[in-house]
Amino acid sequence: MLKRVFSKNFIIVLTILSIFSCSKFRKIEKSEDWRVKYDAALKYYEDKDYYRSGVLFEQVLPIVRGLPEGEDVQFKFAYCQYYQNFFLLAAHHFKVFYETYARSKYAQEAQYMHAYSLYANSPAYNLDQTSSMEALIAMQNFINKYPSTKFRDDATAVIDDIQRKLELKAYENAKLYYKIEKYKAAVVAFETFKNDFPDSKFNEEVAYMKFMAQYELADRSVYSKQLERYQEANTYYLEFIDLYPQSEFIKDAEKKYANSLKKTTELAKK
Repeated sequence: MLKRVFSKNFIIVLTILSIFSCSKFRKIEKSEDWRVKYDAALKYYEDKDYYRSGVLFEQVLPIVRGLPEGEDVQFKFAYCQYYQNFFLLAAHHFKVFYETYARSKYAQEAQYMHAYSLYANSPAYNLDQTSSMEALIAMQNFINKYPSTKFRDDATAVIDDIQRKLELKAYENAKLYYKIEKYKAAVVAFETFKNDFPDSKFNEEVAYMKFMAQYELADRSVYSKQLERYQEANTYYLEFIDLYPQSEFIKDAEKKYANSLKKTTELAKK
């Protein structure tokens, strides 16, 4: 019984405090004194209330441009967006900051956060990677500009993570072409993958799959194109075993290669 009474009273107190807090915020929001809003925004920011601080910073931002407070407002407003997970908005406002206040002591951090916000907006590898590419370029530009930055390790980790994501995306896309029997596109995709990711852990399988795709392409081609395409398949097989003589895929590849050699010999005689 006492627990219920306490719980009920606690909820009532919370409700009253919430109403009072909202009423106080609305009063500040309607104030015509920008300094009242600015001071309140700073307090909300310190309390990690990024919604209310963001609302007030946004209201005073046009007023304080050119004033000493302008730099502080722009910087904190960008962080308000970031902490609310509005990453594209955050990226935009961090960029506005470092372009507007290029000599600020926070300019370097703002440029890093611009790139990091784009990275935070980057989706899973199987989705569109436009934001990932933008983040990669932005972070690389940041490191190039500030090679000795305190953010270097974090920036490098971000770049590595994005590259892994792009690598996995390219790998899965190439395999998908093979799976849906788009063999010509698969060959191109596997070759592009090898060039774009020369150190990838997938390159052994990619070399094998490139040969297999070329073999299937030749096997399904019109007669006039078969000889040339089987010859290309033979070349890809030799490249594969030269690079990976102990590969787990050798047995399967050898069977197709034997068939490819046989077809090449038969077609060359005609």
